Amino acid sequence: MAEIIQERIEDRLPELEQLERIGLFSHAEIKAIIKKASDLEYKIQRRTLFKEDFINYVQYEINLLELIQRRRTRIGYSFKKDEIENSIVHRVQGVFQRASAKWKDDVQLWLSYVAFCKKWATKTQLSKVFSAMLAIHSNKPALWIMAAKWEMEDRLSSESARQLFLRALRFHPECPKLYKEYFRMELMHAEKLRKEKEEFEKASMDVENPDYSEEILKGELAWIIYKNSVSIIKGAEFHVSLLSIAQLFDFAKDLQKEIYDDLQALHTDDPLTWDYVARRELEIESQTEEQPTTKQAKAVEVGRKEERCCAVYEEAVKTLPTEAMWKCYITFCLERFTKKSNSGFLRGKRLERTMTVFRKAHELKLLSECQYKQLSVSLLCHNFLREALEVAVAGTELFRDSGTMWQLKLQVLIESKSPDIAMLFEEAFVHVKPQVCLPLWISWAEWSEGAKSQEDTEAVFKKALLAVIGADSVTLKNKYLDWAYRSGGYKKARAVFKSLQESRPFSVDFFRKMIQFEKEQESCNMANIREYYERALREFGSADSDLWMDYMKEELNHPLGRPENCGQIYWRAMKMLQGESAEAFVAKHAMHQTGHL
Repeated sequence: MAEIIQERIEDRLPELEQLERIGLFSHAEIKAIIKKASDLEYKIQRRTLFKEDFINYVQYEINLLELIQRRRTRIGYSFKKDEIENSIVHRVQGVFQRASAKWKDDVQLWLSYVAFCKKWATKTQLSKVFSAMLAIHSNKPALWIMAAKWEMEDRLSSESARQLFLRALRFHPECPKLYKEYFRMELMHAEKLRKEKEEFEKASMDVENPDYSEEILKGELAWIIYKNSVSIIKGAEFHVSLLSIAQLFDFAKDLQKEIYDDLQALHTDDPLTWDYVARRELEIESQTEEQPTTKQAKAVEVGRKEERCCAVYEEAVKTLPTEAMWKCYITFCLERFTKKSNSGFLRGKRLERTMTVFRKAHELKLLSECQYKQLSVSLLCHNFLREALEVAVAGTELFRDSGTMWQLKLQVLIESKSPDIAMLFEEAFVHVKPQVCLPLWISWAEWSEGAKSQEDTEAVFKKALLAVIGADSVTLKNKYLDWAYRSGGYKKARAVFKSLQESRPFSVDFFRKMIQFEKEQESCNMANIREYYERALREFGSADSDLWMDYMKEELNHPLGRPENCGQIYWRAMKMLQGESAEAFVAKHAMHQTGHL
């Protein structure tokens, strides 16, 4: 192995000598490069190979290439590239080849190889890398697409890209993504040929080229792909995606029309078809010659387009009265409603339309809970409280056990300054399961704090703690403690803490809050701080190393602390902490001892 490494280092010497001779690196730097290269070579030549060693080797060489590039720019010297950079590039490619042969299944390794070749190697070399990668990873359509795009966009070879797509489709005959990208590529190819022909005609050059036939220039090859793909891949979604691609090319109007007509003929029973046809009305320009110029006229024109969209949706929900179709309709209305507009006329129309569609869908019970929520939130955000309440009330009628719907309804009522909030909270708890009640209890407590007396709010918290059990009660206890300190100061917070101190489960934060509240008092009581730490450690002392550290720091730094207690706390911690927590504690304690914490 030593001879192989020596030989490879000797192979480097000509390029290193050149680097020193032309003044890009000093003699000391060359020696350092040789030493580092020897270490890296040793690692990739040993019997047991590790992928990380190959990656480190490659990264070092790339860093070296970039450094050479920067120094060339700085001194303005661009000669001897073949002898220096190309030699390094070939060596890196050799390392990549070995690594990719050893770890064939590592796609990320192949992609790194491709990325390197894109930046440093020739196009011919990169073509070979793509071929090798696809021979092993032929089961990954994304890699075929990447290779074909590179052939088309970087090598400017439509034929190579076409061959790659055809090969890919033999492996993946039902892959929508492959068909879409192949379809796009053929349209791009046709557009490129049209531009070339146009340039030749401008220059009055008559060029005989079979690729300039009328059929190819009109996108005949793309049409063939379209016809083949829709015969294999069914569904409106795929059809619409091809139409969206075709619409990017102005010359393909006939193809666009054919795809659009086929969509309506083949997929009448798919909501996506109706949704697409309806939304298309927004893009169709007015038939009148004069375009609207004033803001009012533009608003009226937008209103007309939206009316045309809704006419299509109305026909759609009659033809296809399903939840999915109504979802498309209400989603469209909601999008237009939330779209910003300075026109009061448009805003009013959109609100009226949204509510009309909502009422129809609600009567048919064809909206999901999520849509009631979306609509109610949007109306609330735009301050349409009456309409938001109508939606929320309808939602709670239909989804009686939904905590989310009740919370929305109560939120709207709170915003509306309704007088019956407390009674409605009580009603909500009758319908909603206790497991999902926590947000409602928190909302009630927050509302009560702003609207009711301290006694009423405390009564809410106490009722909540009887109803909410398990992990959810932890959040509630923290909220209760915070409220107590805000409303009644330290004395009230301590009273709440004492009433809850045996009511498990807790969070560490519950005890830390009390420690912080104590420290904020003018006459801070160290005995109380110790009590809170001891109670916290009783619950979390076996896992939380920070608690032990903070307890020791308190004894060391507090004016009334007892530094002599730290030794005992340390040994208690070592007995209670387990596994990684004990190791973390030892490390933190050592750092504190040396003054780093």
